[in-house]
Amino acid sequence: MDLSGKKILLGLTGGIACYKSAEFARAMIKEGATVQVVMTDGAKEFITPLTMQALTGHTVYSNQWDDQPDNKMPHIDLTRQADAVVIAPCTANFMSKLANGLGDDLLSTLCLARPAHIPFIVAPAMNAEMWKKPATQRNLNQIKEDGALVMGPASGFQACGEIGDGRMLEPAQMLEEVIAALQPKVLKNRRILITAGPTFEPIDPVRGITNRSSGKMGYAIARAAREAGASVTLISGPTALDTPYHVNRVDVMTAIEMRDAVMSHISHQDIFISVAAVADWRVANASDQKIKKNKNGDTPTLEFTENPDILASIAALPDPPYCVGFAAESEKLRQHAEEKRRKKGIPLLVGNIGHETFGKDDNTLILFDDTGTLELPHGSKQLLARQLIEQIAKRL
Repeated sequence: MDLSGKKILLGLTGGIACYKSAEFARAMIKEGATVQVVMTDGAKEFITPLTMQALTGHTVYSNQWDDQPDNKMPHIDLTRQADAVVIAPCTANFMSKLANGLGDDLLSTLCLARPAHIPFIVAPAMNAEMWKKPATQRNLNQIKEDGALVMGPASGFQACGEIGDGRMLEPAQMLEEVIAALQPKVLKNRRILITAGPTFEPIDPVRGITNRSSGKMGYAIARAAREAGASVTLISGPTALDTPYHVNRVDVMTAIEMRDAVMSHISHQDIFISVAAVADWRVANASDQKIKKNKNGDTPTLEFTENPDILASIAALPDPPYCVGFAAESEKLRQHAEEKRRKKGIPLLVGNIGHETFGKDDNTLILFDDTGTLELPHGSKQLLARQLIEQIAKRL
């Protein structure tokens, strides 16, 4: 579980988005976290402390004069036990308190008392007009400068009936942000380009040639790279996967489209990770109309032409980024993967048995470089993605 053993202090302030905080707290607990809730008086107007206590299994604090802690200092004790402090929702009023160092209740006081090394995450939630006011934007810039990680807000339909920026992110997005905040930033300020998923080569307007790649490994790597502090662009073939939060996604269909997208984004990239299962061939005589059966039972003749080798092309650039390839083999993995690495002229290649992992959530990876091989034991693709990103960072 991504938050196993972590202690999260979750602060709720007075906004209708408190209803999302209940689901958010539960999501963190499912990932292994212990969640301690602190609520302002305003938050208790929208959701009861009993609800949050029932969800988290812990007493909810709201009074800065609470005498439950032995030393009568909940604003100190609560933060000293936390791995991260998260304010969700964070109203415009509470942002103002944070920006100006005010401490007039338990939650604002414990934010001031939080040790500097503990990640501080804020999820703004307010009316669209409130969000875009100069005062709010000044406060936003100030808390960012002071070290807060601001997640969101989103844009869309609001409880007041208006539409615009100011919606608190959805619980799943906030969960990704909290997990990311607690990952080592081994690729901070790096730029990474990743390809993922299958390609689809048309035979006619309704048929085509593709493969069984789900894109899960590439998407997991994109998420892990973003967690590690990188700026990530993901060029994706057709998949049914959601884009990892804070990852720039470019959708393509064919190998040629993927090649063109890679070439248009490769400038100034530090790392290129070619995870996509790109078709080796495309149909040279694809039909403009659907191919029909004929009465004589004759089958159509398809002519194939080889697709460009995207990874080899990038590796051959005058000043290439650090290139990482993937080899999905059906047999003799160690032999074929090392041959592929040398043929393409890349420093690192990741091998796996394709038919054993396509569409699944787990995998086993073997890394090939000039020093030999390193096996990453069987595990979830997200865990393996983080381990791979760590190995890439070491090689840089």
